[in-house]
Amino acid sequence: MKHSLITTAMLAASALTLAACGAEGGGGAGGSRDFVRAVGSSTVYPFAKAVSETFSRDYPEFKSPVIEAIGSGAGIAAFCEGEGPNTPDIANASRRMKASELATCRQNGVNDIVEIQVGLDGIAFAAAKDGISLNLTPEIVYKAIAARPYGQPQTAKTWKDVDPSLPAMPILVYGPPSTSGTRDALKELVLEKGCEANAEMEALKETDKDRFTQVCTEVRSDGAYVDQGEQDNLIVQKIESNPNSIGVFGYSYLEENLNRLKGLPMNGVQPTYENIASFDYPGARPLFVYVKKSHINAIPGLKEFLGEWPKMWGKDGPLAELGLVASPDDVMATSQRAATEFTTLDGAQLK
Repeated sequence: MKHSLITTAMLAASALTLAACGAEGGGGAGGSRDFVRAVGSSTVYPFAKAVSETFSRDYPEFKSPVIEAIGSGAGIAAFCEGEGPNTPDIANASRRMKASELATCRQNGVNDIVEIQVGLDGIAFAAAKDGISLNLTPEIVYKAIAARPYGQPQTAKTWKDVDPSLPAMPILVYGPPSTSGTRDALKELVLEKGCEANAEMEALKETDKDRFTQVCTEVRSDGAYVDQGEQDNLIVQKIESNPNSIGVFGYSYLEENLNRLKGLPMNGVQPTYENIASFDYPGARPLFVYVKKSHINAIPGLKEFLGEWPKMWGKDGPLAELGLVASPDDVMATSQRAATEFTTLDGAQLK
């Protein structure tokens, strides 16, 4: 009974604290919130949901967190709108926050942000089990789905048009939308690398960065690349139903569906846990959660929710079973301190 009364008093105090925070921090005055709210990446979503379920079992005195998959870009934008109960506590992201996004956060009064790298993922290219087989490279992917490869009109209709070693099958790629962190990682880790294989494009990067970004990252809109929205499970369904198509999504979705799908190699390297962990696979990338430090003591359960992540993200932990690849040991140690001691981001590392 004593524990219950103390907990109830703490929750009430926290809610009042956040209501005050909302009135002063630009997050919108009025009301309060007594549950954790996280928004952002569809890739991070299944891991955040698993952490949420464990948190709810471990801490039944708190309400279940609300996790929303709206894309990394949209999630960070919502996170940066301000502080207070009308804004998210956490932004889940399948790419690192940009310097411009941090600037927006600070303009809106979100100054103290905790960055936690929760693990690694890979941008997997996959097909149905009995579907098309392709040996891909960043250059092949770029030539196949760029709107204007190397600044020239896009004329490739089949994979064979791109590379004579590939089958004469129509190019059909289901992938993430522009708001997705997976799309950002696709641009940075694959499309730009393929584009830079051209000497003129490599020189353009030095002389006209905006033009380089446009030429090297804009994808075609003639039906060969299909934006399938934020739900990666829909991409899995699409490529399973069409054996001539391929999909682009987070490795965890491939790992979860290996009975239905096969990974396609990139530079001769298969998208596997070991190859992502070693960064041998070209599409390996880190996953993040961003937290408002001002909300940690104001939102009931937020501190405890963050503390669940380090318990689950190890190589043999529950999140590995869902396809999360553990970070290197030194990164994991830094992330554990961030998740428990709430060290803040200074922004110097952001681009």
